[in-house]
Amino acid sequence: MTRRTTRPVPLPTDAAVIEASRREPDRFASLFDRHAPHIHRYLARRVGRQAADDLVAETFLVAFGKRGAYDPAFRDARPWLYGIATNLVGRHRREEVRQFRLSRAAGPDPVQSDYSERAVVNLTAQSVRAVLADALAGLAEPDRDVLLLIAWEQLSYDEVARALGIPVGTVRSRLHRARTKVRQALVGTPAAATYEEILTNE
Repeated sequence: MTRRTTRPVPLPTDAAVIEASRREPDRFASLFDRHAPHIHRYLARRVGRQAADDLVAETFLVAFGKRGAYDPAFRDARPWLYGIATNLVGRHRREEVRQFRLSRAAGPDPVQSDYSERAVVNLTAQSVRAVLADALAGLAEPDRDVLLLIAWEQLSYDEVARALGIPVGTVRSRLHRARTKVRQALVGTPAAATYEEILTNE
């Protein structure tokens, strides 16, 4: 007697969940379960944990309201959610800059410590924390959005373009400006070589 092996049923794509939620709104909750931790981490880095709690909820509330316009050709909704979250951060720019300034005197960021394998964490070593925080705070808002989505969230150029509603060429030019300014700020610091390695190994 042969045993039948049951294959796990694949989870529906984000696009399928959003489509189903148009008829059954409760289905949208599974999108929150999938992506809220990533969105919260991103927001906590930008505006602090307290503000992030509110903005995560607001991000998914906005997403729920806009789900009828979601393009089902995109199976993964995370870039879309990052775009909404980034727009909400736009209302909290002063808080974001204040957060970067406060990080000058802080120790290692507990939000980032769980993701030490990412190259960007190397740039936040305490020896260069102050100069990096100043560089990030001094970036133009659109350039900072692109840099952080790529460096922190590992989004591709296409995903960032989709998240922010801009052409890929604009993503590249904004990223170039942001990286150039950060590179200049890190000249002479222990992180300069690490940063150059990141730039030449994309």
